[in-house]
Amino acid sequence: KLCSASGHCVSYEELKDLKKNSIIHIDVRERWEIDRFGKIPESINIPLSELVEALQMSPGDFREQYQQKMPAKSDHVVFSCLAGVRSKQALDFAVSLGFS
Repeated sequence: KLCSASGHCVSYEELKDLKKNSIIHIDVRERWEIDRFGKIPESINIPLSELVEALQMSPGDFREQYQQKMPAKSDHVVFSCLAGVRSKQALDFAVSLGFS
């Protein structure tokens, strides 16, 4: 299960359905984890240690660094990691930066 700040959790199957719509999926695992375990299709890899800086970049710098459109503070964003601990931290960081 994947959970949000409001306590709403989604299953893997629900996430697959969400990804058919306009959500941004940010995988906060480290790059070595991506290399070892594989990339989740259509996700942006931003290691947790880079996330706060990444979410404060200019849209141009973000696109240059991550080859993706920067999420707007009003976009629907899903964070994931291996066990859920880092994705919860990522969600907390994003909320503290004004993401809804």
